[in-house]
Amino acid sequence: MQGGSNGIGYGLKYQARCIADVKADTDHTSFLTGTLSLKEENEVHLIRISSTGTELICEGLFSHPNEIWDLASCPFDQRIFSTVFSSGETYGAAIWQIPELYGQLNSPQLERVASLDAHSSKIKCTLWWPTGRHDKLVSIDEQNLFLWSFDTSKKNAQVQSQESAGVLHSLSGGAWDPHDYNALALTSESSLQLWDLRTMKKTNSIDHPHVRNLDYNVKRKYMLVTAEDESGIHIWDLRMLKFPVLDLLGHTHWTWTVKCNPEYEDLILSAGTDSAVNLWLASPSGDKPTSESFDSRNKPVDPLLNSYSDYEDSVYGLDWSCREPWIFASLSYDGRYVPLQPCILEIEPCVHDGVYAAEMECRILQEISLILSSMTFAVHVHAEASKPAASLQIEFA
Repeated sequence: MQGGSNGIGYGLKYQARCIADVKADTDHTSFLTGTLSLKEENEVHLIRISSTGTELICEGLFSHPNEIWDLASCPFDQRIFSTVFSSGETYGAAIWQIPELYGQLNSPQLERVASLDAHSSKIKCTLWWPTGRHDKLVSIDEQNLFLWSFDTSKKNAQVQSQESAGVLHSLSGGAWDPHDYNALALTSESSLQLWDLRTMKKTNSIDHPHVRNLDYNVKRKYMLVTAEDESGIHIWDLRMLKFPVLDLLGHTHWTWTVKCNPEYEDLILSAGTDSAVNLWLASPSGDKPTSESFDSRNKPVDPLLNSYSDYEDSVYGLDWSCREPWIFASLSYDGRYVPLQPCILEIEPCVHDGVYAAEMECRILQEISLILSSMTFAVHVHAEASKPAASLQIEFA
């Protein structure tokens, strides 16, 4: 299904490519995003959805040194997050804390809680322990994997262990297994690698080049989704790594990022350099739905539920809300604002001849009580509209 976006627009002052759900905020649906300007002072925005769900509110705007290439929110403290940043020549990583009284200060400053300064290669990302209060986090550069111990009370981070991936592998990212906290999946130019944090050794790998990003299915053990250069996503069963169990082609250029829904096991988001965000409902079994799976009034189901195509540039940032898992945020590198059109995805279970299936229908509902159908809603952070701006959207799936 092709369609326009049904999101609430929010404009950033500069270009941007990373966004993260604030998982530890149980009272609000909120996201953190950071800008990517080489010459100007960069910013971190704390954005919340209003109680009515009709607008985005900037709860905090903070200065950040250098370009922000990666941002990850702490799972147990809503005021703590990590960034990977670059001055144009060198890369660094740090853990930051938002000031406690940030809402009452004119120019609040982020506190650098700890520096992850053991890297000698280009840093790619940081990963927090998947859930709950824990002192471990991981940082990944092009050649090495670091496991850190982070002490929030003493405000420092110590390297607990480190291992090289080898000079033949240029690491580009990774994901922490939510079902096995000792396991990581890493991406490189030539392979997908599985690592055990207890031994800091690689346990398995797939010779599969050009994987841009990956994410574990939180609700299905052994299931991993990868974003492919080959214009789509692959779903893998970690017990059978020879071939993907499902191959979904839905982008016209590189697929840059992929995110599994934190609550609904078969809902997947993907985005890429074709300026599109795709919403999938895909069973990892690899079995394509057929008409025999439904009663006579139903048609075979396309796993691509919707393709949001209102972006003006590549979409690098993407994340689901853990608090409200039917909402996701997307961030284009240099985007524009779009209409707010609430979209309701109805998934109704049905049984036919003993076969359990899902009847999917995606409908766009115009809610006059919220907005006029022709209205464009945007919250501007900047006054100079002529400057390039990144476009953040909150979607209602």
